[in-house]
Amino acid sequence: MELTGIHHLTAITADAPGNKRFYTDTLGLRLVKKTVNQDDTSAYHLFYADGLARPGTDLTFFDWPAARERRGTHSISRTGLRVAGDSLDYWAGRLQDRGLTVGQIAPIDTRASLDFEDPEGQRFRLTEDAADAVAAPWEKSPVPAQHQIHGLGPITISVPELAPTEAVLTHVMAMRKVRDYASPDGHGTVYVYEMGQGGPAAELHVAVQPDLPTARQGAGGVHHVAFRVPDKPAIHAWAARLSEMRVPNSGEVERYYFRSLYFREPGGNLFEIASDDPGFAVDEPLESLGETLSLPPFLEGQRAQIEARLKPLD
Repeated sequence: MELTGIHHLTAITADAPGNKRFYTDTLGLRLVKKTVNQDDTSAYHLFYADGLARPGTDLTFFDWPAARERRGTHSISRTGLRVAGDSLDYWAGRLQDRGLTVGQIAPIDTRASLDFEDPEGQRFRLTEDAADAVAAPWEKSPVPAQHQIHGLGPITISVPELAPTEAVLTHVMAMRKVRDYASPDGHGTVYVYEMGQGGPAAELHVAVQPDLPTARQGAGGVHHVAFRVPDKPAIHAWAARLSEMRVPNSGEVERYYFRSLYFREPGGNLFEIASDDPGFAVDEPLESLGETLSLPPFLEGQRAQIEARLKPLD
């Protein structure tokens, strides 16, 4: 029973049309699922991924009319995106040409990296991927195949103290603590925990930053991060494990494209465990993913009302 890596990360946007433009036109990701938040059907839930919509590449957004995030600790503070090591110069130029906030290419935790922010202020880090990483480029992307984003990871969370969070990561979630490094923002130390086979696609970085204020979630901030397991039986096993260890959790939730369960780590960050199966092609062909509004079967009867409330994306 093991987590194998990052499954997806869900953030918040207050501008769904602008969000789609940026993530497809600037970052060159594929919109693989246009659906709604299953708990708030007035809001889009947009999923961007690689050409094959593989687990571990999904960057998703809830469209809520929220004020900007107030940065601080008790938050998922930086989203890693993996690219080929020789692509960082390309990305630095591309992002600067679009007037974004972009840092300098520099080694962070031994890997060449480039920090930037999206138009709403979400903090990203382009990170050199493992040498043996296999990419699945999207043929219609405006970004050349060799420079396209491979997927998610590492993900950084900020907490005010390490011990309670570490206890959940290591004793409950069976992650391995492997190293640490000084936080590039000058606030505290970052501790690295890995899952599965390790590497940037399977790492959670925990920044211990007691000097920061408490974050307030909002547009440009992250809602939750999800970790991978292969299938629904694995979700059953994790639900039993969390209950046996008396970790408060949501119980199993059927999201149609994957099965999930949710809980908060002691630093207040929302974690999800999600299955790789059945995936986004369960209700539409792989070649036309994301082109129309998809609804899970239990919402299909409300399609007319849901579509009437959604704003156009184009």
